Amino acid sequence: MTSSDEGAEQPWNPQRQRSANERLLWERLRSGGAASRAQLARETGLSKPTVSSALAALEQAGLVREAGVHAPERGRTAVLYAPDPTAGYALGIDIGRSRLRVALADLDGTVVARCDVRNQARTANTMADLAVSTAHGLVADSALDPRKVTHAVVGTPGVYDEDKRRVRYARQLPGWGRPGLFDRIRDGLGLPVAVQNDANLAALGEYTYGVGAGSRLFVYVMIGTGLGMGIVNEGRLFTGAHGGAGEIGFLPWAGRGEADPGSDTADSADSTDSAGSTDSMEDAVSAEAVVQGARAHGMTGPLTAKDVFDAARAGDPAAARAVEQEGVRLAHTVAAVSAVLDPDLVVLGGGVGHNADLLLSTVRRTLRTLTPLRPKVAPSGLGEDAVLLGAVATALDAARDLAFEGR
Repeated sequence: MTSSDEGAEQPWNPQRQRSANERLLWERLRSGGAASRAQLARETGLSKPTVSSALAALEQAGLVREAGVHAPERGRTAVLYAPDPTAGYALGIDIGRSRLRVALADLDGTVVARCDVRNQARTANTMADLAVSTAHGLVADSALDPRKVTHAVVGTPGVYDEDKRRVRYARQLPGWGRPGLFDRIRDGLGLPVAVQNDANLAALGEYTYGVGAGSRLFVYVMIGTGLGMGIVNEGRLFTGAHGGAGEIGFLPWAGRGEADPGSDTADSADSTDSAGSTDSMEDAVSAEAVVQGARAHGMTGPLTAKDVFDAARAGDPAAARAVEQEGVRLAHTVAAVSAVLDPDLVVLGGGVGHNADLLLSTVRRTLRTLTPLRPKVAPSGLGEDAVLLGAVATALDAARDLAFEGR
């Protein structure tokens, strides 16, 4: 065979054509809902005998099922067909510092089972094994055929390096950057496993199921133990040349240009941060920064960011000043992002972002003093489930392909 022969298109054959027809009908039913054979023939341009043959093959493979009948006032009653969502399942796994969440979804994207557990693992290997055992337990408890679970997506802090098979920049999970951990998860699950940054998956989750739906370009800012961002442009995730797009925690932060909410210049963008300078945006905006701000304003004792927000809701003045300081810093973050990306929507999520009810007024007010670029800023619609649902949505694309290919 010559090199030109190797590059030529493969010749047409009946089997390839039948497969193309089946895929065309399956995708039409998935996107457009139940339909009769006559309706499918009209919409696809296929002949009625071809549609009938393809539907029979899809039904035999378990990809399509009868979904009732259409009985018009005149004419024959027609059988309706729809995709069978139980033809396959996808796993979404969200690995965080304090919680591990796993969900199992059918091919319609409906979550049929889920499990949330505390992440008490002390080593990276133990954490990987916890993800595997939790997923296996969820599938077993669901009483589904485990062979129908065909793909998994794992959300994790940091940036996954496909070549080196390891995560970089996951400072919140000690030891998580060691090579081989995700191979360990893949081997334990016995499934193809894709790995994605948690903020990226949260952005996809919000686009698919939450407040990001319909946005031309929106960003999801995840503020928790770390700081990250996912970018969705016209429905597609943007990750940059090396997967690091959105790692806004690495932006430098000099502590300049923000007001101490307790001072006389609280509405000025030129006063000095009373808590002092910090090295990066993550140091300035993450949950630990909220705690440090609260201590700087007089709160004492054991504290978490949640404690500070709860105290602010209860009227504690020191907590309120710390929360307002966080809002000012978030406004600087949004201003920087807006200058680079010009999003139409910025969604606040993560443990700190879930307190948007206390932050948004300060963010919006401060943003007006910083930039003429003022995107809509909104709280996450999915809350703590954003990463998990983004993992599910991503896994479903592969699971659907695998279900069709495995017919």
